[in-house]
Amino acid sequence: MELFELIEQNGLSEGLVFWITSLFEGSAVAKEFIIFLTSMLPILECRGGMIAAKLLELPLLKSFFICYLGNMIPVPFILLLIRQIFAFMKKHNILTKFIEKLEGKTDKNKDKILRYKQWGLLLFVAVPLPGTGAWTGSLFAALLHIDFKKALPIVALGVFIADFIMALVTYGLGALFNF
Repeated sequence: MELFELIEQNGLSEGLVFWITSLFEGSAVAKEFIIFLTSMLPILECRGGMIAAKLLELPLLKSFFICYLGNMIPVPFILLLIRQIFAFMKKHNILTKFIEKLEGKTDKNKDKILRYKQWGLLLFVAVPLPGTGAWTGSLFAALLHIDFKKALPIVALGVFIADFIMALVTYGLGALFNF
C-alpha cells in the first residue's frame, strides 16, 4: 500500500509506522532493527517504535529497551550540535525559513518551558503526543541554552516515561480489550 494511503487511513504516525514495517516485510532485516530505526526518527520516536513492536509481535520488555535506546541516540547530538548546524545553514541560506519557523516555535513556547524549568521540559518530552518528544524537547533545550548536563538527564527521563506510557497503551491496555 502507498505511504499516502496509509497516512490517510491511519493518521500520520501510525501510517508511517505501517509503511516502515511494510518496507521490511519478508526481508532478512531483524524486527528489532525496524523498531530501533523507527524510534530514532523524528515524529515517530518511541511512540512509533512501540506501535511497530506490537505490530511485529515482539516481546514487551525487549521492545521497551530497544525503543528507549533508539529514541535516545539523536538526543546528545541535537543538544550539542543543533545551534551550530542552524547557524551554518542560515549562513549558507539552506532551509532558512524552516529554521526560523523552528526558532519561532521555540520562542512561542519558551515561557511555558522556562516557567516550570526542568519540570516543563520533562513534561514536554514525557507526554507522548504529536509535536512533543525527545527531538523537539532537545531542540528546545539547545535553543534555550539549557546546559547539556542538565538537559540530557531530563530528556532521558522524559523518554523513559513516554516509552513506559506507550508500552502500557500498546501492550497493557490493548491486551485488556482482547478478553
